[in-house]
Amino acid sequence: METLFSVQKEELEITVNGPNDENVTSREDRIPFRSLLPFSLITFGISWVVIALYVFLPEPMVRLFGQLTGSHPFFYLAVWSPAIAAFSIIIRKCGFKGIKAFIKGLSLWRAPWGWYVFLLLGIPVIFFAGVYLNGSLFTEPLPYQTFAPALIAIALALIKGPVEEFGWRGFALPLLQRRVAPIWAALIIGTIWGLWHTPAFLLSGTQQSQWDFAPFFLGCIAISVIISALFNATKGSILLCAFLHFNLMNPLWPEAQPYDTFLLFVVAVIVVWIYRKSMFHREGGIKRVIPAN
Repeated sequence: METLFSVQKEELEITVNGPNDENVTSREDRIPFRSLLPFSLITFGISWVVIALYVFLPEPMVRLFGQLTGSHPFFYLAVWSPAIAAFSIIIRKCGFKGIKAFIKGLSLWRAPWGWYVFLLLGIPVIFFAGVYLNGSLFTEPLPYQTFAPALIAIALALIKGPVEEFGWRGFALPLLQRRVAPIWAALIIGTIWGLWHTPAFLLSGTQQSQWDFAPFFLGCIAISVIISALFNATKGSILLCAFLHFNLMNPLWPEAQPYDTFLLFVVAVIVVWIYRKSMFHREGGIKRVIPAN
């Protein structure tokens, strides 16, 4: 099984880039580890302030800006806050040339073929298996009965959650992996990621308000482990991480909670076992925020 997901080993080139970033892999990558603090402040500041205004000042906010729903511009602003934080810090540290190089992560598409099997077939199998386990496989109607609404929903999903990956995996994960092994970096980001969503569960009109928090939180941790392994296996592909994120929230898949979470945990355990040699060693993780030329 390991050969399905194996990648060629490359020598790890390490250069010193400041007293606190002994594992920075290139002089071109001038993003220090301490950038995680402003990244977190911007990410939580934008999203939590937006939600807090609607929670504590609902009447004036609704009167001025309308009800906050999953398609509201403010909701997109909150969802995009990790990417906004990442881009802001990269511009500050590396300029627009740094942004151009950072976006190069969207051009990385090579991955062991086992990952493509999982991305294209494994994820829908998880959701339909989850629906089967909760006994509603043949009782629940399809999410969309016509083509046009389904296409619109897919388009909106593509520009919502997947954009987060510029921040969580493209920016925060490499910085954490300079200090800890990939498995611990994945668990840390998964925990923060889950907590970051908390305010959305307190506000009616959002998709999260219809879910149970505990399965969602545990699912964030499981997904973080899987997607972090994908990021490292592809040498930093933000593109494939964004696609995985999209396919996990694909509006065409049926609602399968909490069984989809259980199945994702099984997948996470399998991924950790496959990548056990790299997941538990600091040398096994991508440490660059700015990809190499």
